Amino acid sequence: MNVESQNKKKEYAADISSIKEARIRIRPFIHQTPVFSSETINAASGKQLFFKCECFQKGGAFKFRGACNAIYSLDEGEAAKGVVTHSSGNHAAALSLAAKLRGIPAYIVIPENAPKCKVENVIRYGGQIIWSKSAIQSRESVAARVMQETGALLIHPYNDGRIISGQGTISLELLEQVPQLDTLIVPISGGGLISGISVAAKAINPAIRIFAAEPKGANDAAMSKAAGKIVTLPETTTIADGLRAFLGNLTWPIVRDLVDDVITVEDIEIVEAMRLCLEILKVVVEPSGAIGLAAVLSDSFKQNPSWKDCNSIGIILSGGNVDLGMLWNSYKK
Repeated sequence: MNVESQNKKKEYAADISSIKEARIRIRPFIHQTPVFSSETINAASGKQLFFKCECFQKGGAFKFRGACNAIYSLDEGEAAKGVVTHSSGNHAAALSLAAKLRGIPAYIVIPENAPKCKVENVIRYGGQIIWSKSAIQSRESVAARVMQETGALLIHPYNDGRIISGQGTISLELLEQVPQLDTLIVPISGGGLISGISVAAKAINPAIRIFAAEPKGANDAAMSKAAGKIVTLPETTTIADGLRAFLGNLTWPIVRDLVDDVITVEDIEIVEAMRLCLEILKVVVEPSGAIGLAAVLSDSFKQNPSWKDCNSIGIILSGGNVDLGMLWNSYKK
């Protein structure tokens, strides 16, 4: 690695050292999640696919890794004040659970349109819910008020080096479980997951390819990569409720430099991937978690000649918190 590359690496919010430290810190609390494969799905894709099942992580999603790392990075004085975040989903539950394990309060600002199953997870894990409007401006202003009233520390869902480092532990596990991987496909939203995974994976194997998977109705990361700067959208429209955030100033440099490309898919492709996960892998995966499989099965991936030599592919099934009430209702229509 040349000096320029080393300097660029130091600019990131996380590096391989912080990720290895996170692994040691959170090891007593997290699950090492299994890797599944299916000859049936391999035949459909024409590739060897390996599914990292973060849907089996505590809290039902990968988010517990980052939340746990952030919570256990706090000193005693900081921890005593508690933590606050704004989240409509898995980060809210993950932070609630991590705070409960450490015995500190967690104040969770949740928008009024959050999925019922994810709100119930926050309640189950002891988070103190404060409601906001659905707009990000409302979430942030309510969180700021809670911080002022309680003295609690903000733990951002993705734009935080501790969060990024925690999520990066997935790469350390996966590349030990399946060392021959030449490609990883990772959901992208705010970028915390793919940032941690990319930093760790590229440190272990600089030649590995990292692709982001993104809904076409929330394709800000694809637009950002094309523009060379962060692009935000006036609105997002996708079934994948966990993939509606925009890149942050800490995640964007990593996505810009280390993510090789972004594959966008339609919602109908995501739903089909969910069905395959359930019927063939026998795993319940939420829309945001199934998007990696949707990407590798998409025509845009299969027909791109630049990607024909991606043969051994790791896919992150990032979460399994599905609102079953909505799912059953959709079947009845």
